[in-house]
Amino acid sequence: MSAKARLIWSALGALSIAFHLWLVFSGLVPNLVSRPLHMALAIPFVLLLAPKSAFERWSGPVIAAAGLAATLWVAWNAEALGDQYGYLSGDFQMAVALVLIAVTLEMARRSIGWPLPLVAALALAYAVWGPAIPGEFGHPGLPMASLFGTLTIAEGGLWGKLTGVSVSVVAIFVIFGAVLNAGEAGQGFMNVAAAAAGRLRGGAAKVSVISSALFGSISGSASANVASTGAITLPAMTRLGYPRALAGAVEAVASSGGQIMPPLMGAGAFVMVELTGTPYADIMMAAILPALLYFLAVWVGIDAYSLRYALKGLAAEDRPGLKAVLVTSAFFLVPFTILLWGMFGLNVTPQYAASLAILAGAALLFLDGRLTFDLRRTLSRFEDASINAGRQIATIASIILCASIIIGVLGLTGLGVKITSLILSGSGGYLWPALVLTALACLILGMEVPTTAAYVICVSVAGPALTQLGLPPLLAHLFVFWYALLSTITPPVCGAVFIAAGMVGENWLKVAMSAMALGLGLYLVPLGMVANPALIGLAAAPVAALLAGVKVGAALSAISFGIIGPLNPLLRAGLVAGGAVLLFV
Repeated sequence: MSAKARLIWSALGALSIAFHLWLVFSGLVPNLVSRPLHMALAIPFVLLLAPKSAFERWSGPVIAAAGLAATLWVAWNAEALGDQYGYLSGDFQMAVALVLIAVTLEMARRSIGWPLPLVAALALAYAVWGPAIPGEFGHPGLPMASLFGTLTIAEGGLWGKLTGVSVSVVAIFVIFGAVLNAGEAGQGFMNVAAAAAGRLRGGAAKVSVISSALFGSISGSASANVASTGAITLPAMTRLGYPRALAGAVEAVASSGGQIMPPLMGAGAFVMVELTGTPYADIMMAAILPALLYFLAVWVGIDAYSLRYALKGLAAEDRPGLKAVLVTSAFFLVPFTILLWGMFGLNVTPQYAASLAILAGAALLFLDGRLTFDLRRTLSRFEDASINAGRQIATIASIILCASIIIGVLGLTGLGVKITSLILSGSGGYLWPALVLTALACLILGMEVPTTAAYVICVSVAGPALTQLGLPPLLAHLFVFWYALLSTITPPVCGAVFIAAGMVGENWLKVAMSAMALGLGLYLVPLGMVANPALIGLAAAPVAALLAGVKVGAALSAISFGIIGPLNPLLRAGLVAGGAVLLFV
């Protein structure tokens, strides 16, 4: 990217940052103003920044111009459109609606590929032609002016709850992560991890676990986590003689855990706030013990591999000194402390607390790990933060806007209720078969669409079935959210594994096999939450939650060591069976 282009894109990213921060500090802005403007700011980053083909290069400006005109028209006429109650008036408004939907589908395609927009297009086809389907899966039909109006000029489709979460919360935390990543916070994570675990048996792998847990808590993306922390941890592991398949698996599994690790947990956690009505602080408290148990299982698995392969720790000269650890850790501890102080001390909203933390993180961009100041370096960091924030906000907006079309159709046509009934009948009215069906649906859907979209779609149809069968709503959502992550390490489509395998130069299937063994917590912890509901009740009943955590942790440790450790077959079977009994009884 040329210096001029970098300046233009950083200015646009800075405009996106300023807009979203302004929404937090300025108070209420009509939804039909803020949400279309959110899409308008995302359009250039998706359609113009990095075209992948000649077609995208020449079509991008045309589609972007149409999308910007449509979104700005909706924002400008928000008050009048609100009086139409989701019913389009005239051919011009129908044309605007169709442009908005077409641009949304193309933005999702360019951001994440065909699968999600294809599902959305099939949902729209069902909404239009569903009356021709015989039997219970048909629907009575909807007037086109009402169908497309509800999706595009009312708060039941593109501008619905999900987009509201993207505008008001997700964007702010994405900015927070981009600001921290532009400075010394990433190095601080690595230094803390190396100092804490570098000298231990399998130390290089354990450094990867700690650093990925810390970094993932602000990145919220398994792929970003692998690419960032893996660039440091993977060469260290291979240099110390770790098998390449194991090194790749460690990074893929540890990085996947970032999406379930508070405080960020990926965009899905913020969507959960809106769908369940549970405050974000409560979701953080509910999620923290299961996340720690996941990383405990990974830690025990690494220890078992260390006994099998005699894996070494980091050499003393490769570990940071105390001063470096203390200084660089401040670059993430200060913003994190302000974030938590805002939420739990000041009792302000998560997005307001994150905005305060962003200001602190931005101030720290002026310094490096040696506490020196360099204006050119600082300007480059602000440019990086602006471009990355704008691009990541746009990518998530594309996903959420496209998923909003699907959710809108599910509600308008009653298809969601019908699929819920199908799950209930398929499970015979029993909870555990319904959980298995839901897990399979999450795995299959997660292979093709991002975690957040898989979670939203699955919980929209399976969540009501699980709650009808007696599962508390928050537990049902956490169960689906965890299993939406399965595809990050589970073949045949496992994004985190593919990236890690490419970085270490190993066959991806070998990496995936090791990753599934190390990441068994991803498969078992959700079941442990259902069998031990006290596990997510840390805020309300901390003693019961901690006791449940000890029990589930012991079970996971036994199963992990039994599967991976260098044991005779009888002892291996006994540990796995004993752990399974402890987990579910």
